Amino acid sequence: MSNMHLMPAFACRKVSTIKASLLLFVVTGMFCCGAASAQALSVEDDTGHVVTLEKPAQRIISLAPSMTELLFSLGVGDRIVGVMDYSDYPPAALQIPIVGRYDMLDMEQIIALQPDLVVAWLTGNPRTAIQRLKEFGIAVYTAEPDSLLSISDHLLRLGQLTGQHQQATDLSQQLLNRLDAVETQMINAAPVRVFYQVWHSPMISVGGAELIHDMINRCGGTNIFAELPVGPKVNLEDVLLRDPQVIIASGSDRESPAWLDDWLQWPELAAVRDQHLYAIEPDLVQRHSLRALQGMDTMCEMIARARP
Repeated sequence: MSNMHLMPAFACRKVSTIKASLLLFVVTGMFCCGAASAQALSVEDDTGHVVTLEKPAQRIISLAPSMTELLFSLGVGDRIVGVMDYSDYPPAALQIPIVGRYDMLDMEQIIALQPDLVVAWLTGNPRTAIQRLKEFGIAVYTAEPDSLLSISDHLLRLGQLTGQHQQATDLSQQLLNRLDAVETQMINAAPVRVFYQVWHSPMISVGGAELIHDMINRCGGTNIFAELPVGPKVNLEDVLLRDPQVIIASGSDRESPAWLDDWLQWPELAAVRDQHLYAIEPDLVQRHSLRALQGMDTMCEMIARARP
């Protein structure tokens, strides 16, 4: 749950207008018919769809803040012509036109921008809209990252589609080296029970198929709700019963959320008794970008303080 910005308003668009824009898009020759280039670039996305480009993408639309960050990391931020809302990092991303939000895409604007690649988010974008983009003949790479390792995978695949293979390989190797170093450090570390609190009303934690869960595990922690699905709602009684040694809340880079102090009324909890209540900036642990390494390091420090 990132700190939210005001969502842009999107006017309703007529299908006929979209078709007219599409006709202009095709006439410009963005997707000219012809023999496939011997240098065509192909990768398989997270849906099993093979995305093929005849040359490295030059006009990219990113429909996920995390993918926007990865594209900037690859050095192709200047090729991004449209982004999803909440694409606020690096600061240069704030200058790129917003073409959609989690529940709506501005199809006319996307088509008018004439992208040669759209980077979509499987569970974060309207699926019917993504399918329509494919039907319009636009190359769509769909991502569904679920761990720190998946960041490496997407770096390599996006590097292929953008012609930034060497940059992608270098960044991927740096990430893998950092993960290996943390794994070595944690070989003999005593496990620590961790409760990560995303929100307070309703009380929301993290399940076993999320980036935060992966970080907790790599830091030698035990997610007390690991058996639950993504974004589970939990109750106070279960938290008290599982007695976390550390409570980490989604806060900001400046302060903890006010509701983190609510746990002080439960002094019998190990985390409260030993004063291990912490907050972490959500974007560092909830986005599948290279900043997740910074989030992991911060989380490891917090968990280490509670280790016997």
